[in-house]
Amino acid sequence: MFRRRLQEIPSSSSNVSTSRTSELLSGTITSFLKKEKLDDENTLQDTPEASPGSHKRQKMKERDFVIARRARMLRDSGVSWDTLPDELLLTIFAYLPLSDLLRVSIVCKRWHCLSFDESLWQTLDLADKILPPGVVGQLLPAGVTVFRCPRSSIGSPLFKTSQPLKLQCMDLSNCTMSVESLQSILSLCEKLQNLSLEGLVLSDDIIKNIAQNPSLVRLNLSGCSGFAVEPLELMLSSCSKLDELNLSWCDFTGAHVKAAVNHFTSKLTQLNLSGYRQNLQIEDVQTLVERCPSLVHLDLSDSVMLNPECFQYFQKLRWLQHLCLSRCYQINPADLVELGGIPTLKTLQVFGIVTDGSLEVLKESLPDIEINCSYFTNIARPTFGKKRSHEIWGIKCKLVLSNSSGL
Repeated sequence: MFRRRLQEIPSSSSNVSTSRTSELLSGTITSFLKKEKLDDENTLQDTPEASPGSHKRQKMKERDFVIARRARMLRDSGVSWDTLPDELLLTIFAYLPLSDLLRVSIVCKRWHCLSFDESLWQTLDLADKILPPGVVGQLLPAGVTVFRCPRSSIGSPLFKTSQPLKLQCMDLSNCTMSVESLQSILSLCEKLQNLSLEGLVLSDDIIKNIAQNPSLVRLNLSGCSGFAVEPLELMLSSCSKLDELNLSWCDFTGAHVKAAVNHFTSKLTQLNLSGYRQNLQIEDVQTLVERCPSLVHLDLSDSVMLNPECFQYFQKLRWLQHLCLSRCYQINPADLVELGGIPTLKTLQVFGIVTDGSLEVLKESLPDIEINCSYFTNIARPTFGKKRSHEIWGIKCKLVLSNSSGL
């Protein structure tokens, strides 16, 4: 096992005492890691020592076989781990799962330094975890560019650096964390391209921090609250490269909605502005279409003030392919036939305003359009419909701290 391999390291390399062990693995986080199930498939071990039963249960991947073989050759040759160049150790460390990478970081000073080399930490997945104070503050500065951490409980980051983070993609959707902790993270972000904060309580300062990321392309603030109109205007004006934006079901007043509509970037191709009932007016739709002529996917569901008068504006969208008007109750099923005049339209979601009986008639009237084929839109969402996936906007995270259920 990998633990036995570490015991073979010459004592001369053990220059980190127990009292100086990395804070990352001390206290609560140590107990947390001990509870995690190790991924034996990715640990260094000698192939001959593995029992036949283990081979039947789980085959060793080719890359892990090569690493195990080289480790055995290294031991048999009498060569000390201390003589291995940094480049070779980094190559070995690159094959380790997150739990083992954290463990080797407390072996000695050299291994601690190498184990936190930014080449190893580019993509990190800590979804559905309990992260004690200080953990995020130690891991993110290691060079993480992709951070997937939805539904986790995140303690105060306690950053020891004021240097900007290298984060480009981050998903903190539905996390349990304080506004101060979230602001602490976002205050160090300047290179974000994709960001999801769905369901979180924000603040004016957090919205201003988001505005510090001019390269932002996808932003999901669905269900967020806690910020005023002025910071919202600043953010939308500063993030002029936004392509996908989800502002559905935020705690918005009519003033918020009008401010958003009047500051949308012309580059938007996908927009979710659903959930605003009386706060979204027909004149807002007109302004929206004028400011965002390149829209391909538009969701205005649950806007009860909209009626067939807004169809004339939809027809001005030359690239519109997907339109969602579910529960816009002033629109009758017969009125929807007019949307057949949009030549590019491929899908139409009108749940709540079309009964089962009228749905079949509508489908016959609009044979080239798929109607009510999906309940939800995935605009700007990082892992839509992939609960067991470690991907975020199509990027697979390499470092994953798996629990006993393998999720």
